[in-house]
Amino acid sequence: MANRDLAVGLILLTQTIIGILGNFSLLCHYTILSFTEYRWKSTDFIHKHLTVANLLALLCKGVPQTMAAFGRKHFLSDLGCKLLLFLHRVGRGVSISSICILSVYQAITISPGNSRWAELKVKAPEYIFPSIFLCWILQMLVNIIFPMYLTSTLNDKNITVKKNFVYCSSVRHDKTRDSLYAVLLSFPDVLCLGLMLWTSGFMVLLLYRHKQRVQHIRRATASSGSSPETRATQTILLLVSTFVCFYTLSSIFQVFMGLFDNPSLILVNIAAIVSVCFPTVSPFLLMSHNSKIPKICFAWRRKIKSPCLVK
Repeated sequence: MANRDLAVGLILLTQTIIGILGNFSLLCHYTILSFTEYRWKSTDFIHKHLTVANLLALLCKGVPQTMAAFGRKHFLSDLGCKLLLFLHRVGRGVSISSICILSVYQAITISPGNSRWAELKVKAPEYIFPSIFLCWILQMLVNIIFPMYLTSTLNDKNITVKKNFVYCSSVRHDKTRDSLYAVLLSFPDVLCLGLMLWTSGFMVLLLYRHKQRVQHIRRATASSGSSPETRATQTILLLVSTFVCFYTLSSIFQVFMGLFDNPSLILVNIAAIVSVCFPTVSPFLLMSHNSKIPKICFAWRRKIKSPCLVK
């Protein structure tokens, strides 16, 4: 095994293990909450689905890509190849949609009472469940075509008509057809990205105005604390900015891969590393800004009722 392949394999293995442990820990946290008297917040439901989507993306992309980097390139059947990449696409899409819903919901929540979104403040929590459910359905429908042109590398008979992606291959088509298909797959992502950028700009403006308005009050009270709404907004803005950075890098590598009939192995590996970066770091961003997680776990271990379990 070449040193380069070993290095790529170790990076992917580290990312996958850390990401799975982080998301699994967060999922366990929300499972524990189900057995306590914790009053669920609307954003908790979105966080839970974001965690599930991240786990799906990591398991279906990080694990097989790591095995391929360590030399196990021909281990999937046609069905396994199609299923894994389909589930990865669905998990990735639901992750993007969940962050979009989270940013839109938070923008509505912190909007002033006299804004055009004031009426949605009361109704917004009711729309979260159907919105998340719709995201899962839409991502499955949009990506249902994706596996049809994939095949396992075990069945590569004529490499001249296929584009090799280490453990899977895709059938080549004419450029026009591929471009139309790329637009179809990218449209939901671009729509979510636009909504995230718009709501993020709106939230940054609101936070800036709020800071200017209460600056003299903070000086008078000498308090450096912030409200729960402000902390939640800052967490979401951090999530959105992190996602936008990794999504931009991933899109650049995907474009390069699409330009070549047979992309190089190093390009495929770098694209895979970048694609699992956000699912790896997002649970730690959520946990680092959620002070209730260690308190809830401590209260659960000691089987006591803690005031922090109620919002």
